Amino acid sequence: MWQDLKPLYRYPILILGMLSLVIGTLAGLGRLGTAVPQIALEQMAQHGVLMIPAFFGTVIGLERAVALGQRWAYVGPLLTGLAGGALFIGAPSAIPYGLLVAGSMLFVLASLKVVNIQSAVQNWILLGGASALCVGNLQLFSGMVVSEVLYWWIAFLLLTIAGERLELSRLVIRDNKKRLWLALLCVVPLLGASILIVNPALGTALFALGMMGIGIWLILFDIARRTVRMQGLTRFTAVCMLTGYAWLFFSALLFLGMALGWWNIGRDSALHTFFLGFVFSMVIGHALIIFPAVTQLKIPYSPIFYLPLLFLHGSLLMRIIGGIGDNSLLLKQGGYMNGVALALFILTLVGSIVRGKLRLEQT
Repeated sequence: MWQDLKPLYRYPILILGMLSLVIGTLAGLGRLGTAVPQIALEQMAQHGVLMIPAFFGTVIGLERAVALGQRWAYVGPLLTGLAGGALFIGAPSAIPYGLLVAGSMLFVLASLKVVNIQSAVQNWILLGGASALCVGNLQLFSGMVVSEVLYWWIAFLLLTIAGERLELSRLVIRDNKKRLWLALLCVVPLLGASILIVNPALGTALFALGMMGIGIWLILFDIARRTVRMQGLTRFTAVCMLTGYAWLFFSALLFLGMALGWWNIGRDSALHTFFLGFVFSMVIGHALIIFPAVTQLKIPYSPIFYLPLLFLHGSLLMRIIGGIGDNSLLLKQGGYMNGVALALFILTLVGSIVRGKLRLEQT
């Protein structure tokens, strides 16, 4: 029971997560008026559920299980992956939402186990992120709508990325005060999400300030500031990180401005600067590190990976300009190109895996 799961048996969990990503992305395009398959049209209301707890909850849970190296920890991402499948087949919402709750509870237990093994600041932050996902899933199961639980899911991704970047930067961040400052900053969005129910404006403002603080900390202290001067994959990862942090800061500014009444910009701009600009920059930047660790497949780096990254940032800029300028056509075109950017990234990743296998066979 305590032995690790062989890489081959991890693939079905990863595939379930990727299916949620594909259907969730198509559902998002359907919301913008793009012609998409019927299965995606039927899931338009579940766009956020598929993208965050069903996709990210699965792949991040899988990564945590690999890090822990114990079979029971894989049950969590399996359940969140199955939740996406339950949504596809039109199961009553209690089934997929219940699976999300059960899966995220196991994710919290796995994260707690990691803390017990090593009580480091970054692991406590990761535990906070896992707990935020669980709270959001519990609220969804209780009958709250996605827009009401969304901030808990944002906190899940925000704290997870902050914790992982602290772990990767541990060799250059030796000052414990800096580590503790990040931990304190990570508490702020959790407080904001807690207050949102009773005072939306105050909760959103506090949440945004926490996002902004974490963004500034990452820009100032992340190892990416050093590694961006290097070459190859190391530099590519750093470019993804630094551009992602810029989007995080901008997203926080949009949320703060809405909370304080500075402007009346749609939530679409604030949300997608976070999810696409920040989170998917992290995904693209970390994919060549995390996927080989999870799947044991070799994924050689190539400069072609800059193509989906540039496509992502360019299309997101189109979408934001369309949202801010109230230009629905530009907004839709930007959203469509966002989907193309994600598809381009997946194709680039698959192509690189095939190239790696061919190289291995030749040697």
